[in-house]
Amino acid sequence: MNTVPATKKKIQISFVIREESEVMHRSFVNSLQYDAQTGNLFTAGSDSVIRKWDTQTPSESLSSSQNRYQLSLEHHYDWVNDIILCCGGRHLISASSDTTVKVWNAQKGFCMSTLRTHKDYVRALAYAKELELVASAGLDKSIYLWDVGTLTKLTALNNTVTTSSLNGSKDSIYSLAMNPIGTVIISGSTENVLRIWDPRTCQKIVKLRGHSNNIRAICVNRDGTQASSPNFTLKRFHNNLILDSKDVYLPFSVMQIVFGPYNFTHVYSGGRDRRVFRTALNDVTSSQLLFVEDAPVQKILLTDPNQPKQIWVATWNSRVQRWSLPSETAVNVCPDGESSLIQEPDMILPGAPSIRQHAVLNDKRHIVTNDTENNVATWDVLRAQKVANHGKRNMEDVIKENFKKVFVPSWFSVDIKSGLLQITLDESDVFSAWVSAKDAGFNDKPAEAKLNYGGMLLRSLFEKWPCAFTDNDEESSIHGFFSVPEHTPILICEDSGRPIFRCTVRDTTNSTESAMLQDHLPNWVLDVVEHNQFPKFNKIPFLLQPHSSYAMKTPKKDRLSATEMLQVRKVMEHVYEKILNPLESSENGVPQRVFPPPLTGNIEEKVELYCNDQ
Repeated sequence: MNTVPATKKKIQISFVIREESEVMHRSFVNSLQYDAQTGNLFTAGSDSVIRKWDTQTPSESLSSSQNRYQLSLEHHYDWVNDIILCCGGRHLISASSDTTVKVWNAQKGFCMSTLRTHKDYVRALAYAKELELVASAGLDKSIYLWDVGTLTKLTALNNTVTTSSLNGSKDSIYSLAMNPIGTVIISGSTENVLRIWDPRTCQKIVKLRGHSNNIRAICVNRDGTQASSPNFTLKRFHNNLILDSKDVYLPFSVMQIVFGPYNFTHVYSGGRDRRVFRTALNDVTSSQLLFVEDAPVQKILLTDPNQPKQIWVATWNSRVQRWSLPSETAVNVCPDGESSLIQEPDMILPGAPSIRQHAVLNDKRHIVTNDTENNVATWDVLRAQKVANHGKRNMEDVIKENFKKVFVPSWFSVDIKSGLLQITLDESDVFSAWVSAKDAGFNDKPAEAKLNYGGMLLRSLFEKWPCAFTDNDEESSIHGFFSVPEHTPILICEDSGRPIFRCTVRDTTNSTESAMLQDHLPNWVLDVVEHNQFPKFNKIPFLLQPHSSYAMKTPKKDRLSATEMLQVRKVMEHVYEKILNPLESSENGVPQRVFPPPLTGNIEEKVELYCNDQ
């Protein structure tokens, strides 16, 4: 039987340009978890980092609001979409767009294990507290069940885990809910239907239609008999049958909902119009406008669902705010939502600006960025750091000021979805950027010396790796590379974005990380970093002929070739020597001139070159 050989997966190398200590989120926060015993709040961001904050210490005891920051949980490669605090606050489960689910020690902040069962973005988690059971779901249409007790016992040697799956979803899943006793799981998807499952048998119970949009949030009560979702239809169940359905009126688009207390007396909701409402379920025709946030609401969380006194809100901004709730008997029922009960938050966890625009300069080494506070900056890719702050200037003006009359091929790609610069190197073009030492600004090297940006950067990233080749050849095309900051994260991924290995430049010196790099680095990296073997120049054929506006006898059309590093000035010199001033032979074949005429310093004024008439 003929078998099709498996396609070898392409490996990419990425790194993030960032500060050593990133204590604040760089972009919006996707999920929140609160530990009532310690007063710690966990925030999961689209900058790929989970942060832990002290919200219990009085503000007057802190020198600044930033001092509420405690630690960062850093091991994901992409947005962290959801988190669950479990085992009495000892462990944290996270779901990410990097397709993984991770288990963390929440108290010490290290990653205990990584689950790679999902094949696409993992968007949502659900938790049955009384069973220590977690469910995960995502864009691969799959739902998996995980026993938390088993997950927390995984080690490097014992890393095999079995999971149950709930099949039948026909579209990407964006929301998930499970009651505390683990008898019901509800999923919401772009199919605009709710599916209800029994996790004990992994069987689908019922499918509920009626939604007009993607279902991004679901709530279910303790015994699994009531549930609600953002179109605010409240469903009551019994013996797997819907007893009744009740529409809750809200004058805006709902993105997030929570119930409090567990007896389902009130619903708290927030949406894209920035308003947060409280709705009493005994009177669903009107709602109380609690407060208005400064950006669309991303996530809301009650500190105590049974006695709601405070609510945390994450928005499309990078900061997170806490609001004190008025009593449930407060009047001010306002269906049109014109006036709010609360004017100011009582606690703010600050955020940092995130990069929203970027432009790679034509030297293919520097990047100009503009962030959410309109600060413009310049970054050096080879140094992996910021080199200039321009303040609140026009970004286009800064780009024009830094324009250089030079052409360098593209050799890296840029991603800013985390709010930071992430640079990715791919085998297909990483070695494309050959430049002269003069154009690169290396004044200590001969002007005509050839340098390769991609090779230099790879040597910089793995400079401290014990297996790296020690280059003492000053004429090497990758000698004299810059040292990048040791805290720089290095990400090894498949070209699909699926993660393989993560470490920092500093970590490459450790024996464990060093061995992992030896196993996972692709050959195109090892050839340069470990073996000092560099790809050969590509030969490019071309033809020189006089421009149509220049009257001269057409010279012999010799087929010429040169490396891709050929400089235009060298072509001009060839034209001046060999075409405009050729050595003429006498009748006996002896050249009349032994040497060609001397080259002028301003050869650019003597010769004009055109490529495709441009």
